[in-house]
Amino acid sequence: MTGFPILSLMLLVPLAGALACLFLDAKGARTVALAATLINLALGAVLWLDFEVGGPQWQFQEKVELFHGFSWALGIDGIALLLIELSVFLMPICIGASWNSIEKRVGEYMAAFLLVEVFMLGVFTAQDLLLFYMFFEAGLIPMYLIIGIWGGADRIYASYKFFLYTLLGSVLMLVAMLWMIHEAGTTDIPTLMAYDFDPRVQTWLWLAFFASFAVKMPMWPVHTWLPAAHVQAPTAGSVILAGVLLKMGGYGFIRFSLPMFPEASAQFAPLIWGLSMAAVVITSLIALVQDDMKKLIAYSSVAHMAIVTIGLFAFNPQGLEGSMLVMLSHGLVSGALFLSVGIIYDRLHTREISRYGGLSINMPRYALFFMLFTMASVGLPGTSGFVGEFLSLAGIYQVSTWTTAVCGTGIILGAAYMLYLYRRVAFGEQKNADAAAMPDLDLREILMVVPLALAVLWMGIYPESFMAPMRADIAALDARLAQARPRGDASIAVAKDKPAPAEAAHEGAH
Repeated sequence: MTGFPILSLMLLVPLAGALACLFLDAKGARTVALAATLINLALGAVLWLDFEVGGPQWQFQEKVELFHGFSWALGIDGIALLLIELSVFLMPICIGASWNSIEKRVGEYMAAFLLVEVFMLGVFTAQDLLLFYMFFEAGLIPMYLIIGIWGGADRIYASYKFFLYTLLGSVLMLVAMLWMIHEAGTTDIPTLMAYDFDPRVQTWLWLAFFASFAVKMPMWPVHTWLPAAHVQAPTAGSVILAGVLLKMGGYGFIRFSLPMFPEASAQFAPLIWGLSMAAVVITSLIALVQDDMKKLIAYSSVAHMAIVTIGLFAFNPQGLEGSMLVMLSHGLVSGALFLSVGIIYDRLHTREISRYGGLSINMPRYALFFMLFTMASVGLPGTSGFVGEFLSLAGIYQVSTWTTAVCGTGIILGAAYMLYLYRRVAFGEQKNADAAAMPDLDLREILMVVPLALAVLWMGIYPESFMAPMRADIAALDARLAQARPRGDASIAVAKDKPAPAEAAHEGAH
């Protein structure tokens, strides 16, 4: 595939599909949207198979100079590859989840969803700083429309809050980008990743990027837009929001904040640890008292993304690899959990936990898959959730034992709120006749949950297939961070001036 513009093609396919959907009836729009996402899934498989593990860092590169200082520059490394695969894997599932539940303006809805895919893939493939910013910001528009038009009763409030939070955070990032381009004389992201900015300036640049990525993750306390957006968004909107859009913040830290501003990243690491500890404990406790299933999973997302941030700012390979695996696992598991909520919401049209109960009696297949995704969220060994969380905590332990101890409580609290949710939904007495009469999964729903279940198990049982593509990139980032790595409180100090026992005995003999 050398020389073939596969990345441009992966952007063109959903874009063409989106334009076609605007001129088709409901049935035609659904069919075209599904076909476009499946074609991209096939192209993603080609990308995975053709990616050369251990080869050059940047592969599938394309570059066309458009005008002075701006170019259509695409390319991926192992980190971007994994997030692209996650995106193209979830998109057909999202279209399937919207098949029957979206009944008004179907063509526009499918077009908006395909545009979300274009901009997501653009973020992960862009190698020009301004091109990245355009994709990063453009993704807000279709998601704003999806929440605002096809969302719940308070959709207008939720969509405005989502849009304003994420847009305001990114304005500072644009100012920083323009200064960087002026200083370094290039918009090329790989070049900027190796450029040594003045440590005094790094502080301000880091804060400007942090304003955008912290909201996108989202980190506590700028996370309040997320529960509102999740609760009001249609099921597929929640799946793609939690599955991929939140990962853009983590990707931003890996691609920009850490390699471009290593000294500033080390300087602000304690701030990140403090916010992450607060997020894990506070949002887990909030999740524990929720009556709305979507809200509970939304707050759990904030807690899980806090594990990502502590891994990223552990400044060692274990933490960096762990944070990437948590992002991938959370993309699969949170998407699957929102899908599980959507399946029963389509039947009963309520997200109140108290309205359900005993679903394992009349929906055994559903209860089985829901249990698997619940256990993966908790981090059960053998599922995708375990490996990343273990590595992230192992990584942060090397630099901050206190952060490890506090964030470790997130595993206990996570088990508490997820198992409490599962018990109330799947077990117990069937108090409501309408819930007891709900039919089990149909073929369409089985085709959506089975791939997610297989991916969760594959990642848990054989994580090496996900770690191998990114290992060289993580090592390169680790080497870049080595100069600024903070001293850890878990390392044992060895006295160097004291003579070894053998030397002391030798001196005594004389």
